[in-house]
Amino acid sequence: MQDIMQDKNEKTYCLINYGCQMNESDTEHYAGQLEELGYKPVSDYHGADVILVNTCCVRESAEKKIAGKIGELKAEKKRNPECVICVAGCMAQKDGDKLQKKHPQVDLLLGTAYVNDFKQLLLDYLADRKGIAYTDLTIHQSEFEGHRVRQSSFAAWIPIMYGCNNFCTYCIVPYVRGRERSRSMENIVEEIEAAVKEGYKEFTLLGQNVNSYGKEFGEKDAFANLLRRVNDIPGVERIHYMTSHPRDMSEEVIKAVAECEHVCENFHVPFQSGSSEILRRMNRGYTKEKYLDLIKLIRQYVPDAAITTDIIVGFPGETEEDFAETMDVVAKVGFTSAFTFIYSKRSGTPAAKMDNQVPLPVKKERLNRLMALQNENSLREHEKLIGKTVEVLAEGPSKQDDVWTGRSRTGVLVLWPVEGKEYAVGQKVNVVIDTAQTWLVKGKALD
Repeated sequence: MQDIMQDKNEKTYCLINYGCQMNESDTEHYAGQLEELGYKPVSDYHGADVILVNTCCVRESAEKKIAGKIGELKAEKKRNPECVICVAGCMAQKDGDKLQKKHPQVDLLLGTAYVNDFKQLLLDYLADRKGIAYTDLTIHQSEFEGHRVRQSSFAAWIPIMYGCNNFCTYCIVPYVRGRERSRSMENIVEEIEAAVKEGYKEFTLLGQNVNSYGKEFGEKDAFANLLRRVNDIPGVERIHYMTSHPRDMSEEVIKAVAECEHVCENFHVPFQSGSSEILRRMNRGYTKEKYLDLIKLIRQYVPDAAITTDIIVGFPGETEEDFAETMDVVAKVGFTSAFTFIYSKRSGTPAAKMDNQVPLPVKKERLNRLMALQNENSLREHEKLIGKTVEVLAEGPSKQDDVWTGRSRTGVLVLWPVEGKEYAVGQKVNVVIDTAQTWLVKGKALD
C-alpha cells in the first residue's frame, strides 16, 4: 500500500500479506473494507491503528516466517495498546485458538470464511474490545460485496470460486479453505465491468480448481461458458485463470481458449509427478498417460500455447524410477516454466503419516537435476520467440530506468530499451524479440 500524508487524527491501517494469489485478492478486499470505514493505508505497521496479517500455511517454511512476523507485533502492542492486531487466512484457520493463546497480542483471528464479514467484525471488536477467534468454515456469503483496493493499476484478481474438494494427500488447502463454492456468473461479470470502468484491462480468474467452477449449479461446461462470457465484456483485453486441475480440464475449456480473442494462450496445468503410482498416492485422479493426452489436446487446439506446471519432488515413497518418470514428462512436454517444490510435510494431511519419507539430501539432489532440465526447456521455448513480434502489456521500468518490462500474452517476461520513447503502465507495446534467456526475453519496441 502507498504511504500518504498523514493527519494526526486519521485512522491508519497496514496490511502484511503472505501466500498465493487468492490471499492477495483477499487482502485487497480487507483493504477495501478498511477504507470504507475511513482508514488510510501506511506501509510501516509502527503506529498503525489496525494491523492485519494475512497468512499462508501451504509450506512449513512460510509458517515459520509468518510466526516470526506475528511475534514481532508483541512489541508494537506494548508500545501502542489501542492498535488492533488481526491475523487472518489459512494459518489462522488451521491453528485457531492455539495461535491466539501463543500470541496474546492478537485481538482478532479470522478464518478463511470471514473475508466478507471483516468490516462488521472489526466494528464489533472496537465496541467491546473482547478478542475472539472466528474459524467456523460455514460460509455465509460466496458473492463479492464491497470494493477492493487493488495493487495494480491495470491488472485485477477476480476470485470465481473458493475452497477445494480434491483432497490431494499432501495438501492442507481443503481443510483450511473449505468445500468448493462458486460465485454466480452475474456477480463475477458485475465486478469485472466495474473494474473496466476504473481502467482495468487484464483479469485473472482465481480458484483452487477453476475447472470445477459452477459444478454445484448443475451447469455443463460452466467454466468454459464463463470464459466466453468474460471475453465478450467490452474493455477486457486479456484474460488469465488459475489454477487448473488436469483431471477436470475439459476439451470445451481448451476450445474456449482457442476461440476467445482475449483469453491468453497460457495453460498452467500442474502435473506434480510423472509416476502414475505416486499420482495415485497423491490422490490426483489421473495417470501419466492421461496427463500427456491432455497436453496433446492442448497442442492440437492451441499449437503455440505456453504450458507451465507445478512439480513436487520427493513425495513419500518416491523411488529413483518414479523420479525418472517425472523427468520424462518434463522432457516430453517442454514446459515454458515450472514451479518446482521439495515435498514438505503438512500436519493434518494423509501424506504426513505415510511411510518411506524421502531423505532431504535425496530430495535436494533430485530437485537440482529437475531444475537443470527445466532451465534447458525454458531457454529453448524462449529461443522460439527470437525474430517474432509479441504483444506486451507494459508494467513499468525494470531495475534500469532506461529499460521497461512487461509480459507477453503467454506470460513471458519481456524487457526492451526505452530509446527516448515514453510508455505508460498498462500500455500495449509490440516488441520484436532478439535475445532469449532462461527467465526472460529481450527485444526492441516497434513504433
